[in-house]
Amino acid sequence: MSENHTETIKRIKAERGSSLIIMGHHYQRDQVIQHTDLRGDSLELARQVPRLSAAQHIVFCGVTFMAETAAMLCAPGQKVLLPAPEAGCVMSDMAPWVVLDTVMRRLTADDRRVIPLAYVNTSAAVKAVVARHGGAVCTSANAGVMLKWALAQGDGVLFLPDKNLGMNTADALGLPENKRAIIDVSGIDCRVDPAALRDKQLLLWPGLCVIHKRFKAEQIDEIRQRDPDAKIVVHPECPPAVVQKADASGSTSFIIKFVTEAAPGSVVYVGTEINLVERLAKQFRGTKLVRPLTPSHCANMAKTTEEVLALTLLNLDDTPPVEVPSETARDAVVSIERMLDICR
Repeated sequence: MSENHTETIKRIKAERGSSLIIMGHHYQRDQVIQHTDLRGDSLELARQVPRLSAAQHIVFCGVTFMAETAAMLCAPGQKVLLPAPEAGCVMSDMAPWVVLDTVMRRLTADDRRVIPLAYVNTSAAVKAVVARHGGAVCTSANAGVMLKWALAQGDGVLFLPDKNLGMNTADALGLPENKRAIIDVSGIDCRVDPAALRDKQLLLWPGLCVIHKRFKAEQIDEIRQRDPDAKIVVHPECPPAVVQKADASGSTSFIIKFVTEAAPGSVVYVGTEINLVERLAKQFRGTKLVRPLTPSHCANMAKTTEEVLALTLLNLDDTPPVEVPSETARDAVVSIERMLDICR
């Protein structure tokens, strides 16, 4: 009888040993996560890549921008594979590198020093543009630290592409609302008016996460009425009105810690991608109740299935690795390393 996908993955992992590392983002489904050697949020996984010197193949169960980051941070000779190459990111697509380059040239045409700060949920090409303009990347876990850094570097900061993360981070730092502006990047030549933005310290790209956009303040109001003792934790990609009404907000790692540390018997509502919420619910079943604020599913994360992972491993030596053009990678790595140096 032929082996199933689970058996195939386990067999190949045993055969390959330490030369094969499977990494997975927290938003992957359980059938995939069970096979990962390393799991985490974007910051945790980026930090791990340079430490995997023994691995010949790094299989990244996530989306394109994550695999690109791993490919840029790995050692020469290592190969990073993305089981589902079509697994993109809607938010990342909202900030094309060509548009960003046009916007930055316009904002700095009068010698104003605007520092771009790009969420890690961006393409390698965007990260490269950011580096060329003296900027860095950030994750949801370190956005506050990185925004403080960027504000101290020049006359203003362009935060991209997630306006919600940018606004929530600015709220946490106490940056006045009248010192912020969401810029207009529509049209072939963009409609950014540098003169109208000169008094703004924080310029926000008009992008967002379609997964976290689904969470509403009204959902929290309803929970407060129905279950006033419940705790609510959300991701900072949620709209500011949601973050303001929650008990806490933070990265996926923060959310896991919040749920873990909740008192036995607690009811905790979580506002993030449903795979992580359901995993936490299973983990703490019988000790505390974990529920989704509302079910919100990432279709791109779901493109990596156990079958797709098994097929990737079966064709490990013949599957094309994730590659970033050398010039793009050279510059993009600078923006990533700036973050890693600041957030050691």
